[in-house]
Amino acid sequence: MPVLEATNTLLGELRAARRESDRLFAVLRPEALYERPIAERHRVIFYIGHLDGFDSIQICREGLGIPSFDPELDALFQAGIDPDSAHLPKDTPGDWPSLERVRQYVERCREHVDRYWHEASEDTVAMALEHRLMHLETLAYMFHNFDYALKQTAGERKLERDSRTPPENVYVEIPGGEAVLGKPQDEVFGWDNEYNETHVDVPSFRMQKLPITNGEYLRYVQGGGPMPHFWIKRGNEVLYRGMFETIPLPLDWPVYVTQQQASEYARWAGKSLMTEPQFHRAAYAKNQQYPWGNAAPSAEHGNFDFRRWDPEPVDATPAGASEFGVQQLVGNGWEWTSTVFGPLPGFEARSTYPGYSANFFDGEHYVMKGGSARTAARLLRRSFRNWFRGDYPYMYAKFRLVEN
Repeated sequence: MPVLEATNTLLGELRAARRESDRLFAVLRPEALYERPIAERHRVIFYIGHLDGFDSIQICREGLGIPSFDPELDALFQAGIDPDSAHLPKDTPGDWPSLERVRQYVERCREHVDRYWHEASEDTVAMALEHRLMHLETLAYMFHNFDYALKQTAGERKLERDSRTPPENVYVEIPGGEAVLGKPQDEVFGWDNEYNETHVDVPSFRMQKLPITNGEYLRYVQGGGPMPHFWIKRGNEVLYRGMFETIPLPLDWPVYVTQQQASEYARWAGKSLMTEPQFHRAAYAKNQQYPWGNAAPSAEHGNFDFRRWDPEPVDATPAGASEFGVQQLVGNGWEWTSTVFGPLPGFEARSTYPGYSANFFDGEHYVMKGGSARTAARLLRRSFRNWFRGDYPYMYAKFRLVEN
């Protein structure tokens, strides 16, 4: 694809992502925008300015050397923070600019980008686009924690209230063979931690066909295990706290837990969490683009690309299964692995964003693979690697067990 045509396509995607951003922020009532629903994160007002500020900074200032129109707000909105419960932010609402000023900044950033995007490299525009798409997901995690009274729920589809018995979760044999991690230096955009393509020999193992459900995890909790962040207990009833309403616990939905909780459950069950190479072996044994093959992601393949706000049953999308019959390796929640997040061989930090990955090679973050309901289709590529701290409870992350 010619460079200009490719960049034009990316600009269309970027504008679509802007619309998704505006839709997401519209979920909150104005009085919520200066609140902080997760103590480890910035207030919502930061992210309103950050998404478009990042686009303008990376595409115009850093990418093309065009002077900023507002260096003060650029500095304020340039960088987020890594969640760390030991070092919480201490700012107050009064430390932030007015909503009117922030919205004016956003509009000027968009005008700035639209004026100069055609001079930027495809790589730079792709980086800005994917940065926004990732924030659209992590912001959903934040907004999930707001009181319902602070959300605009008109028009949002109500959750199903039926709670089926969890389907049988059998183990599937995954034959030994090669797993291909990462991506080659092929001039197609990727984040620094995706390079370089790495071939790993994986011995045979057995993996659960389906993610662990709320129903399965409930038995663990009844035996003394910890409650997941998304559950609420009222009297003797356990409820699920969805994005827009609380409903009786859906027993056939995947349970969302921390990496620590997933690891503890695996030990309790006498099993293990998968490694990153095991995920790739189970999902991409033929080196195809997705577990189901090379067809573009669609609703029949899984719960992703902003299709829903909450999970769906673990057996809802059999068309997305891998060749071994393993379902929902992509979509309906990220998959926790036991692999500590680190560089692939030959890693080089991106010069325009040197801390993107390297700042998290600290032994405290774990690789997640796959994608959730709020993961953009563009980020479902097999080389994409996500990561979070092992004790961070807010993201949409599921797990399944393996027998080695």
